[in-house]
Amino acid sequence: MIRCIAIDDEPLALELLTDNISKVPYLKLVAACDNALEAMKIMEQEPVDLIFLDIQMPGLTGLQFIQSMTVKPMIILITAYEKYALQGFDLNVTDYLVKPVSLDRFMNACGKAKELFYLKAQPKIPASTGYFFVNVDYSQVKIVTADIVYIEGLKDYIKIHLKSSQRPVVTRVPMKTIEEQLPADAFLRIHKSYIVSISFITAVRKSSVFIDTLELPVSDNYRDAIAALTGKL
Repeated sequence: MIRCIAIDDEPLALELLTDNISKVPYLKLVAACDNALEAMKIMEQEPVDLIFLDIQMPGLTGLQFIQSMTVKPMIILITAYEKYALQGFDLNVTDYLVKPVSLDRFMNACGKAKELFYLKAQPKIPASTGYFFVNVDYSQVKIVTADIVYIEGLKDYIKIHLKSSQRPVVTRVPMKTIEEQLPADAFLRIHKSYIVSISFITAVRKSSVFIDTLELPVSDNYRDAIAALTGKL
């Protein structure tokens, strides 16, 4: 889930914004504030991934609020004024919405934030460490590379099956990304949906790989890799 906060000094605008946020299944609203100073206090206590932010507010404007932050979450500006767009993007905001905002346009902006969020969340796997962390709900879960039996792809998610656990670890990482970052001499892609640890393979057939009694399919695109593994090129 992407933890977000909504900031707008107009009550009706804030109510509409929070209602739109409630329609987005991957957003969790941490707080709705009518000024930036209140939001600052909340963000000192609560982790926030995304801010929906009005610009023209009394006290501290939205742009001043952005400039005051040393560590910035993703920011979607929502304002009645187009004239601040260039300044907003100079501050590296994720999107800039001009009121009134249609639900379609709002969802599009949220989609951009979602892609950026999961891009940043992709694991980096230094070969020297032998472990990495992945996002699972609100935690960073440690995965020991040598403990991975196989990885199963499910659209935008993967299941990491571990020797030490009966339950797989489910996280949002593309298969291509995880494949590129795993040690090439220890893992083998056998199918668009499967990467296996070579050390756990117990038997091989022309169109399948066995991990004890578990049989995983080998697609045509990866049969050469299996042949090379068994030395039968």
